[in-house]
Amino acid sequence: MLDRLVESLETCPMVMREGGYNYFIHPITDGVPIIYPALLRDVGCAMVKVLDLNNVDKIVVVEAMGIHIGIVLSTMTDIPLTVMRKRVYNLPCEVPVHQTTGYSKGELYLNGVYKGDRVVIIDDVVSTGGTMKALLKALEIAGAEVVDVCIAIQRGNPDIGRPYKSLVKIEVTEKVRVVERYL
Repeated sequence: MLDRLVESLETCPMVMREGGYNYFIHPITDGVPIIYPALLRDVGCAMVKVLDLNNVDKIVVVEAMGIHIGIVLSTMTDIPLTVMRKRVYNLPCEVPVHQTTGYSKGELYLNGVYKGDRVVIIDDVVSTGGTMKALLKALEIAGAEVVDVCIAIQRGNPDIGRPYKSLVKIEVTEKVRVVERYL
């Protein structure tokens, strides 16, 4: 089920970012060079298999690259989707939090999640855990119960303060190497 994901990761382009950070460019994590439906289906089907979706009210993703995976999962399960955004909307009950990752800082804004909601979180990649920690904090402030968390691609062993699942674990040097796959 994850053969396409593994092959696409192990053959994806790499660029060097400021500070000597090897950055892999991949359709799931960057939306380029092109996102093939079969790859999205594979990721969505794998997430359906590993996530606890019993009595879940909402799927929560973070802008931008969690959106396409979230849409696939939402359409497969009929569970509504909400997106934590990088822009303030000033809606009632909006929850702002600060995010710090290995390569960016900024504010994130959660809307559409309320006290007592049972949610699952999905995302494209976890590297430092900064974005996920901010999202978890926002969900705690909102009063939601996080039932499960699944990340498509895990880079390293980031601690997000709670257990999570990933579809593949990678190591990045001059290229990407999948070191574990969970299906």
